[in-house]
Amino acid sequence: WARAGTAGVAPATGVPGAALSGETIALQIGTSHFATGGRSAHAVTVNGTLPAPLLRLREGQRVRIAVTNTLAEQSSIHWHGLLVPFQMDGVPGVSFPGIDPGETFHYDFTLRHSGTFWYHSHSGMQEAMGLFGPIVIDPAGADPISSEREHILVLSDWSPLHPHEQLRRLKMMGGFFNHQKQTLAGLLAGKDQSVADRLAWAEMRMDATDISDVTGATYSYLVNGHGTAENWTGLFRPGERVRLRVINASAMTNFNFRIPGLPLTVVAADGNRVQPVETDEVQIAIAETYDFLIEPGAAQSYAIIAEAIDRSGQVRATLAQQPGLVAPVPALRERPLLTMRDMGMDMSGMDMGEGGEIDLSKPANSSMEGHSMSMRDPSVAPGVAMGPGVATLSPMPVDRLADRPTGLETVDHRVLTYAQLRALDPNPDPRTPSRAIDVHLTANMERYMWSMDGEAFSENPAPIPFRHGERVRVNLINDTMMPHPIHLHGHFFELVSGEPGHRPRKHTVNVLPGGKVAFDLTADAEGDWAFHCHMLLHMHTGMMRIVTVRREGAEA
Repeated sequence: WARAGTAGVAPATGVPGAALSGETIALQIGTSHFATGGRSAHAVTVNGTLPAPLLRLREGQRVRIAVTNTLAEQSSIHWHGLLVPFQMDGVPGVSFPGIDPGETFHYDFTLRHSGTFWYHSHSGMQEAMGLFGPIVIDPAGADPISSEREHILVLSDWSPLHPHEQLRRLKMMGGFFNHQKQTLAGLLAGKDQSVADRLAWAEMRMDATDISDVTGATYSYLVNGHGTAENWTGLFRPGERVRLRVINASAMTNFNFRIPGLPLTVVAADGNRVQPVETDEVQIAIAETYDFLIEPGAAQSYAIIAEAIDRSGQVRATLAQQPGLVAPVPALRERPLLTMRDMGMDMSGMDMGEGGEIDLSKPANSSMEGHSMSMRDPSVAPGVAMGPGVATLSPMPVDRLADRPTGLETVDHRVLTYAQLRALDPNPDPRTPSRAIDVHLTANMERYMWSMDGEAFSENPAPIPFRHGERVRVNLINDTMMPHPIHLHGHFFELVSGEPGHRPRKHTVNVLPGGKVAFDLTADAEGDWAFHCHMLLHMHTGMMRIVTVRREGAEA
């Protein structure tokens, strides 16, 4: 399935030898050498491959997976998006003790749902070094999403620079890997921000080009372990309906995904079926999965493009009628700039300059009626610990579920927004939430400090408690100028978008800069669960909490 020239996997049944399946599976974590695009380095792999093997299972099946660790350090595997007992969730220090060198841990659980998911290490930085792979769970009965062919596309980023060294350099300088900053030459040429805007943003210590922490300056971008030059190729016949199961397994890169000249019909998000939506481009955040249906025409080949959100690089793969064809590589589009909306400032009522633009020459802490425009006013977030790790607070964050995602605001074709997603099946719990909680995503980006509610995970913050079975609304407020894909283990939640009843059910949601997202959660899985940003370096440096779910009267 991951080799160039693959015919794909047969829908629902799988292809012998293409996947690991059955009631017992053995996985071995070890080290390998990996090379792509002229870069090579040490990798952490499963059964010797990057990506790790495809696991193809069936809803209702009980599976026993023996994971052996041959590394010289502790390891683990987390089954991303699967509803499993918390002891099988695979997060060292939270739900199990980890897998020590030379040891084998036996995961044992029953598959409660179908869909496209993935697995990865939750130990140290092993995920960034290659320990990730796809999971396909077929429905217990007939699959309502019919297709003649399936391809699995695992998107990832790869660097020969060890992620701990990446982190060290970011600690020295937050924009270390950003080679696309605004320049004097650009200013003189009339590009990007005006002098007044640049001075105002500099006064606030903000960089309008700070879109991604780790960029194409060190990353190679991959589809199924192949860079553009290696040209991963999936075959098709004209007129076929082809299902693409796309997984963003990258460590630090949100991807803009498109197939120029070919519409994408979204049929599932995070493993859950949605009412079909036709679009041209989707920003797939880290840890999200999307299923698309496409119907290739008579063209010999089509380019599959996964472009980094900051446009510092991209990867091209190919859909082709026969092996050996190479689809064209489009030019990288112009890198985006952040705006006042990404600061959490509502446009309405603000001082406007010529042409209707925000006048940033006005003081950043000027106020409007009823609203402070300070970027660090503690009154807007009374539950946030105001230490050195909190450089900004969004003055007026707004719900951005209907916004086009970062960098795709002005492209001249259709772009998917969360607000367009509607669950195909009715939401299982129609109750109104009995309470609401706010969770602020906080940071000092210049010092590369990341946290939730102003507390880094290393500071041992109190868990977020839920009672078993209660219905809660969680409001995520992004007080930073970078999008954060937030993942909750052990649960699906409904995004508060559109009318109740068919809201999209997800396990990961990308919270846009300066914005907020609300989701309704039924705390129906007892145990301790990780809740974190899925940008690996953000999680590693503190943007993580523990969620506890307990029955009434049970000890915490």
